[in-house]
Amino acid sequence: MEIGQSLPARDAPHRELLPNRRPAVTLGFERDGSHYQMTIGYFADGRVGEIFLNADRPDSFLDALTSDAAILASIALQYGASLEEIAHALKRDGRGIAGSPIGAALDRIEP
Repeated sequence: MEIGQSLPARDAPHRELLPNRRPAVTLGFERDGSHYQMTIGYFADGRVGEIFLNADRPDSFLDALTSDAAILASIALQYGASLEEIAHALKRDGRGIAGSPIGAALDRIEP
């Protein structure tokens, strides 16, 4: 490729939005002494499309981080990343246990 030559056009990523009404499941779990509540929203075909995650300390730094991580995971899911890809990319200890609340949450979602 020569200087000034443009790269071939690529298809722009496409975000698949969930319908306004969709199936969802809410569950709670404990992690490192904190309680978390997670809601999982599904596409009509059964794929996970969004995750809401909140810590038991509303408006705390921990609550903000877990909520933001769930939002980022949801956007990645809507752009086509699989739940397995996202979970695999997150930090884990030597035994394979998720190192964060969002990792622990993703491990609890049925494939």
